[in-house]
Amino acid sequence: MTRYDVLATQAVLDLASRPDGFDVLELLHDLTTHAVSLVGVRSAGVTILNKTGQVDHLTASDETCLRLEEDQRELGEGPCLDSTRSGNALAPVVLHTAHPDRQRWPRFTSRALRAGITSVAAVPLRTPRQPLGALNLMSAGRVPTREDLSLAQVLADAAGVCLHHRQTLLARDKLIGQLETALESRIVIEQAKGVLASRLGLDVDEAFTRLRGHARSRQQKLTELAARIAGGAIPAELDKAP
Repeated sequence: MTRYDVLATQAVLDLASRPDGFDVLELLHDLTTHAVSLVGVRSAGVTILNKTGQVDHLTASDETCLRLEEDQRELGEGPCLDSTRSGNALAPVVLHTAHPDRQRWPRFTSRALRAGITSVAAVPLRTPRQPLGALNLMSAGRVPTREDLSLAQVLADAAGVCLHHRQTLLARDKLIGQLETALESRIVIEQAKGVLASRLGLDVDEAFTRLRGHARSRQQKLTELAARIAGGAIPAELDKAP
């Protein structure tokens, strides 16, 4: 077994096995982190169908992906919307610099190319009982292979297994409710990232790395720490310039 195989196996175990009361948003952020490191894409994000049947983004591996997820909601077009609504895998689509108006998503294509994204793909996020959304993959230069997408699907399915175990203990509506809560938590985390970035003079991605590392090192829930920071209570250990 190669080192890569070991890392992939560890990622699947990490996503499939979580303690009771785990943070759904942190699970899905870990999914995007593993996708970037193992699948070899530039960015990854998770989108779901909310209670009203609209596509909403839950998390992203970085600010580039986050902005492009938000752009798709604003424009009403894009791969994340299509893959989430269909519940099917989206084979890699190359975004061309020439004639972006001829692309499947012309307005999204222009914004993606300006951000350095040259191809997109997606695999479904699901439990055995229901589709939940999609794991969206954005690449710069290298186009994901069939094997890459198979690995991405394995990672997404591992997260789906974890959510399914929770679903067996909760009514369906409660699981959907927890995903809705995760949507709300995402906003608090964005606020905390902004507070840290502004106070410490960091970019937003580095601020999130610090926020998440502090929570993990002290076995705190990310959303709870973010809420305290957004409210102005910054732990002394975090309130230090790099």
